Amino acid sequence: MDIRELATDLCVSLREVVLPQIGKAAARTHAGTAVGGDVTFGIDELAEDFLASYLEERGVSIAVYSEDRGLIRFGEGEPEHVLIVDPVDGTRPAAAGLECAMVSVAVADLADAPTMGDVVFGCLSEIKSGTIFTAARGEGVTITTAAGEPVPVILSENTDLSKLFWTIGFRGRPARVLIETMGDLVDISSVDGAVFDLGSATYSITRVITGQIDAYIDIGPRMIEDVPEVRPLFEEVGKGAVLNNSPHDLAAAGLIAREAGVIFADGWGKPLEQRLLLGSDHSYQMSCIAAANREMFDAIAEAMDSGIDKLRAVFGKGG
Repeated sequence: MDIRELATDLCVSLREVVLPQIGKAAARTHAGTAVGGDVTFGIDELAEDFLASYLEERGVSIAVYSEDRGLIRFGEGEPEHVLIVDPVDGTRPAAAGLECAMVSVAVADLADAPTMGDVVFGCLSEIKSGTIFTAARGEGVTITTAAGEPVPVILSENTDLSKLFWTIGFRGRPARVLIETMGDLVDISSVDGAVFDLGSATYSITRVITGQIDAYIDIGPRMIEDVPEVRPLFEEVGKGAVLNNSPHDLAAAGLIAREAGVIFADGWGKPLEQRLLLGSDHSYQMSCIAAANREMFDAIAEAMDSGIDKLRAVFGKGG
């Protein structure tokens, strides 16, 4: 089994383990704290336990970075690859029995300090439906239903912010900070368009690929970097931790999005390929804008610049 087959089989197998737990009360129990500071739910713990047993049974030499347990090595010898695994991206929707949850597995070459640009393969599986998204660097995207039927890539041609269908990330982000930054865009698009919090970065980004939405916007790290005064508010909401998107949230989805033709960059519009891959704390976290076309991306980036100016005026020094 080559590394792509292993990653895909692991992704599918994790989905099969998690699926029966969707919406059950046990999925919502708190089982601990992940290495990045987020809550580990019962459904996360089940998936992480299976991940370890899966790789131990196969005896492969591989490194794995998972959301809840960090970096672990399996097998003998020096591994050539590292898997970046989020067994349940969208834990809260999954625990509630909603469809906005995915298994995420990315493969990167194991260098001394691998980056997002070292990701060579990504696999995402919708937990409820079984639809699978895969991409290898430079080879495009394949989407198939659980029955094996192909699904086309559809990228929205909308360029009008007033008609924007988009998603945000809300978990762990202070509401006042989020709305100060994004409030104007929410108001512009709330009637002729729509804004959603789907609770999963990977599910949101793949909705851009399927043409269901125009963009995904999550710029928490930019808010903190541009207006440092808001960091204590993030820590208050995160119960001592800063909770934004980490590499395990974006490693597979970022490669798949780029291979599908989505404009995918950080909150300033800069590429994410140089960002370090194996970590979850604030120093590793990434802001992200994913848009279906360049004109929409540029309009969103301009709106975020204006939003940061408003945030600075309220929370910055002298604000």
